[in-house]
Amino acid sequence: MDLASIDHVLTTTRSVKKRLDFSRPVDPEVIQRCIEIALQSPTGVNSQGWYFLVVTDPDKRLALGEVYRRAMRDYIEFQNQQPPQYPTDSLRAGQWQRMLDASMYLNERVHEAPVHIIPCINTQVKDYPLLFQSPTPSSFYHASLYGSILPAAWSLMLALRARGLGSAWTTVHLVYEKEAAEILDIPDTILQVALLPVAHFTGDDFRPAKRLPVEEVTYWNGWGRPR
Repeated sequence: MDLASIDHVLTTTRSVKKRLDFSRPVDPEVIQRCIEIALQSPTGVNSQGWYFLVVTDPDKRLALGEVYRRAMRDYIEFQNQQPPQYPTDSLRAGQWQRMLDASMYLNERVHEAPVHIIPCINTQVKDYPLLFQSPTPSSFYHASLYGSILPAAWSLMLALRARGLGSAWTTVHLVYEKEAAEILDIPDTILQVALLPVAHFTGDDFRPAKRLPVEEVTYWNGWGRPR
């Protein structure tokens, strides 16, 4: 394998917001191929209860955008009441305002993205027979349910990136998940897990983001134990 190319895709697949090119159409065949690749991801008890709802209709994208913006207003109000408490000299404190600016930019224009993709998972008992032993859903249940769709959604973003398309991982519309479901006729048994606005991106490339040092977030053979 060409590790340099693979590592480049893995470390430069960003949640693209300000650099989405809303003016260029996206080939449906490329979207279909990327979803086909995503379906090779692991899934709990091989249930394959995943679905990818692709939205290209302008009216439905506009309606989803209105749901998105209403949810974002609630989110911003909450953040203003309880802003994140990062140390002022920390890496994440420096990134917070830039992330917020990009999010607000996307908030105003999300409906202009030529493609929206909503990864979904089927929550019906028959698809997860081992997960419903307890009347109260456990950590096992939640980890298995979301673990059956999130790897596929990330693989989709990687496949899109490799083909010159940007996407942004967003979940804010889930504040009003039922309203979004009504727009798209999504059954009650289907759980939406994200909304990915997809478009070509402006500029030539992306670079790796600044992250916390691996030594600070990796423990060996017990919590808090360095290598």
